[in-house]
Amino acid sequence: MTASPHQTPPTPPRPPAQSPLSIGLRHYPMTLVLLLICIGLFVWQVLSGVNASQPTSQDLLHWGANFLPYTLYNEPWRLFSSLLLHIGLMHLMFNMFALYYFGQVAERMFGSVNLLLLFILSGLGGNLLNLALGWQALALDELPVISAGASGGIMGIGIALLVTALLKTSINDIRLSTKSLLWVMAINLGYGFLVSGIDNAGHVGGAITGAILALLYIWQYRDGTRHTQKGLPTRHGIVIAGYGVIIALFLATYWYLHHAFMALYNSQLAQMNI
Repeated sequence: MTASPHQTPPTPPRPPAQSPLSIGLRHYPMTLVLLLICIGLFVWQVLSGVNASQPTSQDLLHWGANFLPYTLYNEPWRLFSSLLLHIGLMHLMFNMFALYYFGQVAERMFGSVNLLLLFILSGLGGNLLNLALGWQALALDELPVISAGASGGIMGIGIALLVTALLKTSINDIRLSTKSLLWVMAINLGYGFLVSGIDNAGHVGGAITGAILALLYIWQYRDGTRHTQKGLPTRHGIVIAGYGVIIALFLATYWYLHHAFMALYNSQLAQMNI
């Protein structure tokens, strides 16, 4: 039996609907991992007896907050641990919303590994600037402050997206709204200068690091596009070399601040013994 020429061909079956979780695991798994780590650490703190709204300074120091006398003395790991620690539920919620908002876009553009390193290096850059300015304040007899939160890393991700939009670069066919990103980043940076108790040094340091890394990503993308069009192998060393230079600068900065702090610490001990 032959089909009628006017018969409508059968409609192909629709692919099964994907859950938001499956979409996230496929397109931005590293963003979800960072969210899970920060939220999981906060839950662990609360279950251990830390106040969810107003953790004490002792609790924050115990869980790895960045504090100049501890970090520069012999605990440099606080530069990293403080990125995952948050000062209360509202702080966590605000940062996790921003991390998801920026992270799921940046990961699809730059890749999972680059997103992770962008977050970590931006956060480290923010914490180091916090220590550098804190050291200057300490020389003026001002007391150092405790800082914690993922905002430095998040600011780096947001600025990386903004730089990509400003330079009109579409990576992986993702086009960004320059106006929206400008408003969001202006509000985030401006809010810190209008409200007391915000680690503005962490925000600015993270933003500077994120902008530098964005330029490296864009350079590699455009270089790779030109090589592909000419049939040449793509060079992948641009970003790797950039990571190496940034890490070397961070190590040198910490080394300098550590030795300056230890010199002051030892001189004060000597004065106390006199």
